Amino acid sequence: QVQLVESGGGLVQTGGSLRLSCVASASIFGVYRVEWHRQGPGKQRELVGSIIPHGTPTYADSVVRRFTITRGNAEDTMFLQMNNLKPEDSGVYYCRADNTIYGGTRTYWGQGTQVTVSS
Repeated sequence: QVQLVESGGGLVQTGGSLRLSCVASASIFGVYRVEWHRQGPGKQRELVGSIIPHGTPTYADSVVRRFTITRGNAEDTMFLQMNNLKPEDSGVYYCRADNTIYGGTRTYWGQGTQVTVSS
């Protein structure tokens, strides 16, 4: 069982920036798809962005050109850089990793980190 731990959330004003981290307990990000999801108050969980090994990140329309997914130096860390934050970006942000696109059956979720953007 692989553990994912997100960190870096917090309170920021509109227009500010945060960088979230997702650290895995094993070096899986070289062979797993990684996604960032968020869930705002009273909203359904939504996909923010994703990246596959050796691929280019893709983003939801609501965050494109503001959010960027990058990899750490080791294959156990991913980042979500969030710039020009808006109140509607508030919510709990989750990291998800899976190998189902390669025929595997493993899916892991982190516990989430809270992001609050004040107006």
